[in-house]
Amino acid sequence: MDETITRINQMSIKEIRKFSNEISSKIDFDYDLKKSNWFNIGGQTKVYFRPDSLPDLILFLKKFGEKEKIHILGAGSNTLISDEKFDGVVIKLGKNFSNISILPNDVVIAGSACPDKKLSDFALNNGIGGFEFLACIPGTIGGGLKMNAGCFNKEFKDVLVSIQAIDTNGQVLTIPASKVIFKYRSNDLKEDLIFLSASFKGTKKNKEEIEKEVLELKKKKDNAQPTKLKTSGSTFKNPIDQTDKKVWELIKDSVPLDISFGDAHISNKHYNFFVNKNNASFEDMNKLIEFVKTSVEKKTGVVLEKEIKILK
Repeated sequence: MDETITRINQMSIKEIRKFSNEISSKIDFDYDLKKSNWFNIGGQTKVYFRPDSLPDLILFLKKFGEKEKIHILGAGSNTLISDEKFDGVVIKLGKNFSNISILPNDVVIAGSACPDKKLSDFALNNGIGGFEFLACIPGTIGGGLKMNAGCFNKEFKDVLVSIQAIDTNGQVLTIPASKVIFKYRSNDLKEDLIFLSASFKGTKKNKEEIEKEVLELKKKKDNAQPTKLKTSGSTFKNPIDQTDKKVWELIKDSVPLDISFGDAHISNKHYNFFVNKNNASFEDMNKLIEFVKTSVEKKTGVVLEKEIKILK
């Protein structure tokens, strides 16, 4: 059985190597993912594809989209990656997927590789309000759409008009926001959709007012959350269907806060932020996550759901 899998993998790699010579976008093999995520944890991926154009992405998906296990990697700000080799394709959209443009009626289109802060800055510079909260979300537009990211009582769904996406067959789709059911940190879109860009609706606003709000939100964030550390933000979703308590409160009441597994620790500034203090392994961080989840359930009966994505 193992020999058969190895043979299939070798054939697959051979096909992808051949394909890589037919396009301008770069494809790497046995690519190290450790530096591509905020935890600074992880092993290699069999294939790392960075499409620079939509035609290259369409061609790749038409040829390999149904054959290979595919994971889309954005900023890596909420991803924990296994130290074991990922037997599939990691796609990281290139810089041509990070463009921003403005349309009439204060509608802004942003590519899914665009950092959230870049969109917030663009809106500020053009006197468009409604995007201030994005200055505090350390991810990309694609990741924000995937999880309906938000902070300070505002979420992606609140400004979204439509999503442009592509499926694993290479079919490009436009999905109106009205056709999507958004919930807290989730939506009902198919898991295998790759987001290309999105259109957002803002409102005319004085630049000074926007800047003032952005600075206030950033100050709130800096006071409440750790910065300049190897962390992936909120580890668990707030269990809004089970309790009014925030995750950090549940963790504080249920877990010895000095607990650690190797170099995986709980932040002393925000208990839902877990930190790689030096050289934590995937196993270290995963053990900490599972320990906290089990401890909270045992103490409170609340079952926590991970907000971070795990690639293995």
